[in-house]
Amino acid sequence: MKKIKWGILGTGSIAKKFAFDLKFSKLGYLYAVASRNIERAKNFAEEFGCKKFYSSYEDLIEDKEVDVVYISLPHIYHAEWSIKAAKKGKHVLCEKPLAVNYKEAERVISEVSKCNVFLMEAFMYRCHPQIMKLIELLKSKEIGEVSLIKASFGFKAKFDPFGRVFNHELAGGSILDVGCYPISIARLIVGVLKNKMFDEPYEVVGFGKIGVTNVDEYVVGILRFKDDIIAEVSCSITFLQENTVKIFGEKGIITLINPWHAGLDGKIPSLITIQHNDITKTIEISNNLPLYTIEAELVNNCILENKTQATYPAMSWQDSLGNISVLDKLRFAIGLKYNFEEI
Repeated sequence: MKKIKWGILGTGSIAKKFAFDLKFSKLGYLYAVASRNIERAKNFAEEFGCKKFYSSYEDLIEDKEVDVVYISLPHIYHAEWSIKAAKKGKHVLCEKPLAVNYKEAERVISEVSKCNVFLMEAFMYRCHPQIMKLIELLKSKEIGEVSLIKASFGFKAKFDPFGRVFNHELAGGSILDVGCYPISIARLIVGVLKNKMFDEPYEVVGFGKIGVTNVDEYVVGILRFKDDIIAEVSCSITFLQENTVKIFGEKGIITLINPWHAGLDGKIPSLITIQHNDITKTIEISNNLPLYTIEAELVNNCILENKTQATYPAMSWQDSLGNISVLDKLRFAIGLKYNFEEI
């Protein structure tokens, strides 16, 4: 069977993690990498054993041997290179967020849909078996009717005004970098409760701090859904948070201990706890593949099956559009608009 040939745009830490995990794929392998710095591209290729390295992104997507492109560039380049790669006939796995705002994301999907290629926003946690187990628990009413969801993702980044995280011109800040995770899982959870793939809040309010580089450093958002379901989401780049998901129902509490990097290296099982009054039980979800391998295999399978969108519960195009819409609302709620945005 033909193996899928991957190309990676960018040589940062996420690109390295993806390239490392791709070695465990049975359906694909790393074929090429591109960086604007030829030495970085060469070093990356040597480290991860790929055949080709390029000093421009354009050269990589022109390579006829490349089947699918993983875009791990700063946020402002996601939309541009997703479209350019698709127009060259490449399938696309684009790191989150798919675009900086809803208008941009809509354009990506509109353009890519004309190219008959696969496109997915890379929320790797959605591909892990832990999420299917969570869906199963929610559908079985394990904790009864749900009223409240609390989800957080925060880390302390080293301050660098020119680096990706704190740079306004690179669309830095906590909402786009990590806030997209708790928002996406809240929308998924409420969707499951309503027998849908995802649901949208009808009200979004937020509070946060915009720092000296004019990006959001930490934010708390409240998402209000129909049937009085409320989600409290929080994100930060200046301090560490719990980084958990808690779902509160009339019969108990479901907690995802490590929702975003479940079983990261494939050696440690992910854990879901269910608390009923004073009794807590723990469910272990084991998987012998690293997290990014699971994501890559999902993409490989979709490509081999001639699908243009991901299989549930990974991100569909409409799910991505719904998520970026909430990100916009939360950013605007705290008064953050990027200087380069045309909205």
